[in-house]
Amino acid sequence: MDGHRSARSFKTMGGIRTFDVCEYVCEMKAAGHAFELHVGCDSQNHRSHTVYVTTVVFRFPGAGAHVIYRKEKVPKIRDLWTKLWGETERSVALANLLRDEAQAQVEQIDLDFNTDPAHPSNKVLSASAGYVQSLGFQSGAKPGLLMAAWAADALCQ
Repeated sequence: MDGHRSARSFKTMGGIRTFDVCEYVCEMKAAGHAFELHVGCDSQNHRSHTVYVTTVVFRFPGAGAHVIYRKEKVPKIRDLWTKLWGETERSVALANLLRDEAQAQVEQIDLDFNTDPAHPSNKVLSASAGYVQSLGFQSGAKPGLLMAAWAADALCQ
């Protein structure tokens, strides 16, 4: 499987079947489902590698949510700024892919970074939010409601 195809290969939360993320979003749209899309990413360092989980949350107004995700294992990234920027890059790439190829509107990119300067992730927030917004997307950060970041965190464990 080439790198482009694997970057599009997602699963449902709790599921085992893999599918193309754009095809899945188009199927959801064609089925007439009314939803908002939220995109997010989280990462976790392990002994010898870093795991990134990128999520798409389909939020059904008044009726819950549905999560699909992609998990990626890379050599361990020790520098916090680099690791966190990787989350931003993955989220933006996915949001662009959904907009360009599935003609889907991404409601928000959830940045798993904190607005409180006491938290290390705050150092990346301004650059990440500016980048996201410069591309025409809305961003959210902690302590706000971050469905996609929460799901990514849960799947990263």
